[in-house]
Amino acid sequence: MKLKEAALRFLEYCELDRSLSIKTVRMYGYYLQFFQNWLLKYKTLKLKQETADYDVEKIDENTIREFRLYLSHQYKNKFKGELKRQTQNYFLVALRSFFRYLIRQKINTISPEMIELGKQRDRYIKYLREEELERLFKAIETKDIIGVRDKAILEVLFSTGLRVSELVGLNREQVNMDAGEFGVIGKGGKARVVFLSKRAKEWLVKYFKMRNDPYRPLFIRYSGPKAKDGLTDEKSRLSARSIERLIEKYRKKAGILFRIGPHILRHSFATDLLQRGADIRSVQDMLGHKNISTTQIYTHVTNIRLREVHEKYHSGNK
Repeated sequence: MKLKEAALRFLEYCELDRSLSIKTVRMYGYYLQFFQNWLLKYKTLKLKQETADYDVEKIDENTIREFRLYLSHQYKNKFKGELKRQTQNYFLVALRSFFRYLIRQKINTISPEMIELGKQRDRYIKYLREEELERLFKAIETKDIIGVRDKAILEVLFSTGLRVSELVGLNREQVNMDAGEFGVIGKGGKARVVFLSKRAKEWLVKYFKMRNDPYRPLFIRYSGPKAKDGLTDEKSRLSARSIERLIEKYRKKAGILFRIGPHILRHSFATDLLQRGADIRSVQDMLGHKNISTTQIYTHVTNIRLREVHEKYHSGNK
């Protein structure tokens, strides 16, 4: 089977049979298109003749090795430069899924187990300490509805650990203010329940009381087209990029020296819970992580037991 046809069938399988999100299917499509472009160019140079397509049965371990070398040593993103090891692994994970699908279709090609992921170093997690969080929240002036909205956004992000894509997709009727909790569908269609802190509920209530619009989104924008211009629910919805910009604005006002974004508040949410004694399984569920190993990236900055051992036994504390 030719590579282009195989890739198309795989993407259809991901969408129709595996019911993956459109975003995930698009990313698989990007990684496979990238691999296809590289492979055809590589084979053209190697065979000294134009190659328009390639048989998937001919892709072997050496081909994958050459591709990994290309990702690691030659390819540079024009915006971000060299690819991090984690990003390189995204390409390999997509290829693994692709070849696993081909094997199921009885196509004689490379085994996905032959594609090993590069070992990653421990990730350095950026998060805001309690004092930095306090400065960030205090940097927001709440004299008008925009300030109250922004305060509510930051409080909800820190209270729930939501991804920004999950936050901007919420509608008002989804949030149960009485119970202080609501359901959300995260990555891979995984459902979970998130909880509002007392502060988050207070600022959401203030924001709702100030709103007199008919729009469904939980957070709306106040610039751009107006109702008379045919403004709809989706056109009124605050975008993820807008939330990134407003967090950056308040970061500067708060005097926080390193760049932060919505995901830093998700890291801060998890760190805050673990530092105060929450068990990692509960935090895993609240974050919507499929695997506990993903949540364990936080433990090296939150291990209270290690601190207690150091304070109790190190001679410098006597």
